[in-house]
Amino acid sequence: MVSTSDPLIGPAAGRLTGPLVRALGLPRPRVLRREAGPYRRDELHGRQLVLAAMPGGHAADPARGLLQALGASLVLESELTSDATPRIDIAVFDATGCREVAALSQLRSFFAPLLRRLAPCAKLLLLAPCPLDAARISPEAAAAAQGIEGFVRSLAKELGRSHAATVNALQVPAGTVGGLLGPLRFFCSSRSAYVSGRILRLDAGLGAPAAPDVPMIPGRLRECLAVVTGAARGLGAATAERLAEEGARVLCIDVPSAEPHLRELARRIQGDALSLDITSAAAPTVLCDWLHQHPGMAVDVLVHNAGITRDRSLFKMSEAEWSQVMAVNLQAILAIDAALDRADLLAPGAREICLSSISGIAGNAGQTNYAASKSALIGYVAARSTQLASRGATINA
Repeated sequence: MVSTSDPLIGPAAGRLTGPLVRALGLPRPRVLRREAGPYRRDELHGRQLVLAAMPGGHAADPARGLLQALGASLVLESELTSDATPRIDIAVFDATGCREVAALSQLRSFFAPLLRRLAPCAKLLLLAPCPLDAARISPEAAAAAQGIEGFVRSLAKELGRSHAATVNALQVPAGTVGGLLGPLRFFCSSRSAYVSGRILRLDAGLGAPAAPDVPMIPGRLRECLAVVTGAARGLGAATAERLAEEGARVLCIDVPSAEPHLRELARRIQGDALSLDITSAAAPTVLCDWLHQHPGMAVDVLVHNAGITRDRSLFKMSEAEWSQVMAVNLQAILAIDAALDRADLLAPGAREICLSSISGIAGNAGQTNYAASKSALIGYVAARSTQLASRGATINA
C-alpha cells in the first residue's frame, strides 16, 4: 500500500505543477509505502536485507534468523560492490558491542556506502547498548552508547528528506534477545512508515523467545479480549478495527451520546458495545461486572484512548474546564486500572496502552490542563510498568 493522502504529492511530482511548487518554496512530500491489514507470516517477503555487527555484539545472529524467517532475503556485504545488487530495503547493524568512542566510526563505515543503494522507504535499524547499562562498564562505554542516539536522530532527518526512509534504534541489553521479534517485525516493515529517529529499549522478561521458523501465527490475537475506550469514532474506532483484524474480540466503550456510532462499530467488527461514561464513579464497577458476566474474559489488551481538550489560557480557564480534562484523561484511567487489579481481571501477559501527547512532553500554549494530564499519564505509566512486569504484562504511553 502506498500512502498518497498529502494533497501536495501530486502537484509536486507533476511536470507542469512541480516547478511552481518549488518556486513557491512549498515542501515536496515523498510517497510513503505502508502496510494495511493484519500481520502476515511473511511480513518481509521480497525485501533485501543487509546485516552486520561490531565485534562483541550479541544481537546479530538472533536478528538475522528472525528477519529471514519473516521473508527477508539476505544480501552479503561482499555482494554490495556489484552493480547488479538489488536496492537495499532493510539495513540492520548490531552495535551492542560498542564500548569505546572510537568504535562509533564503524557506524559511518557501514551506513555511508549503503546510502546510494537504498530503496525508497528503506528501513534502517541499529541494535544498540543502553547508556545506563554501559555506564556500569565505564564512562567511555556510556559515552559511546549515547553517541549512537545522536547518530540515529540526525541520520533519520537526512534520510527522511532524501529517501523517505526511517532510522531507529533498539537498545538490546544482554538476555533480552528473546523479545526481538515484535520490534524487528515493526521497524523493518512498512508499518513503521511514520516512525523515525526513535530510541526504544527492550526489557528482559517481557517476551518469550520465538522459534525462528514460526515468527508469527496469523490471527495472533484470536481468543484474546481487547478493551478500547473512546471507541465510537476517530482513533478509537480505527484501533478497535485494527485489533479485530488481528483476531481479537473487542469491547468498545464510549459515552452514551455516542451509542449509535458505538453499536454500529461493534456490529461491523463483530465485537461488543458498552455505553459508559468512564468518569462516573460507577464506571470501574460496571466494566468489571461486564467482564464477570462473560466467564473467561480477562483483559488481554487495554487501550485507554478516551481523551478530551478544553483549551483556554490559564488566566481564563475555569475550574470545570480543568477538572473535566483531568477526569477523562487521567483519573478515569487510574480508577479503571485499580478496579481491574483488585478483581484480578488483567490477563497474564496483558498489554496496556495509554494515549499520551507531545503536549505532555513539550507543553502547548492554552493547554495547561491537557498537558498536565498527559504528562502525569507518562509518569503513571513509568511507575505502573514495574508493577505489571511481575506478571509479564506491559504498559506504554
